[in-house]
Amino acid sequence: MNPVPEQPRASVAILTYNGEDYLEHILKQLRLQEFEGEFETIVIDSGSTDSTLEIVSRFPEVRLITIPNEEFGHGRTRNLAAREARGEFIAYLTHDAVPSDEHWLAELIDPFDRFPDVVAVLGKQIARPRAFPLQKYEIHGTFRNLGPDFGTTIFYDAPFAATQGIRDAMAFYSDVNSAARRAFLVDVLPYRNVRYAEDQLFGRDIIDSGYAKAYAGRASVQHSNDLTLSEYGHRIFDETVGLRQIGHAIPPISKWAALKHSLRGSLGDSARIVLDRGYSWKRKLYWLAINPFFQFRKWFSYQASTHVDIADTGAIRAGSLEHKRKTRDES
Repeated sequence: MNPVPEQPRASVAILTYNGEDYLEHILKQLRLQEFEGEFETIVIDSGSTDSTLEIVSRFPEVRLITIPNEEFGHGRTRNLAAREARGEFIAYLTHDAVPSDEHWLAELIDPFDRFPDVVAVLGKQIARPRAFPLQKYEIHGTFRNLGPDFGTTIFYDAPFAATQGIRDAMAFYSDVNSAARRAFLVDVLPYRNVRYAEDQLFGRDIIDSGYAKAYAGRASVQHSNDLTLSEYGHRIFDETVGLRQIGHAIPPISKWAALKHSLRGSLGDSARIVLDRGYSWKRKLYWLAINPFFQFRKWFSYQASTHVDIADTGAIRAGSLEHKRKTRDES
């Protein structure tokens, strides 16, 4: 266990709300980090009612900041973390993202040292073993497309980014596992205070403002949302509506199109499941039967989210997983 450093080179900020399932594992992994220089760990908790705070108390090197739940905002609270941090760089983890090894932080900060123009870095996510196949394959595909693990990918604005599709791909960002120059966040370009998709908006702001960001594939965390079939649909709703609210042009699709996407996705996943060496034959048979339900849930939730009026607060709350969880925890 390391004492709290007075002048750390980096700060690791973890945003928690009822995060007892993985928090202890995260904090133990942070104790194992091999990092050149000192780093501090900050937990910002927004009203947990489980054992989150008790877990934090067992790690005296962690600086705990508590805020009322109603003051939490995905962008606003990350900006608070940046203001409270003392490191030159600030790394962000969600309360369910577990660093894969002792080199996570060093790999996440390395692009800043090698590329002075880089202002933000996102790391890789690896699905947990129990993630359902649709989720597992989507996570793998998303981060495979960002670049190889044996190098660092730099994204920046340039004339070749002539279409909105290319610009959206370049702007992709996830603050499940990310880092930024702290002074950049505090003094130049903070997160915007939006309901959802603050990380995607931050990535777009970086590119549109002429800065560069990097993808560090070796800075990996184990992360996939633990969701039931019902929760998964509401999560898709949140993500799609969130993107629409920050200006992404997502055209509405029909139920017939959702059905076709569901069938196509189910067939593609089934072929991957059969070839997946990570599953026993018994598990393959199970997922061949169950995974199509997730495909149908995904696409019909997506279809609904493309039609909802993004100015209708009531309709958005009715479809939102975040709102349902908050309402449940308050009851």
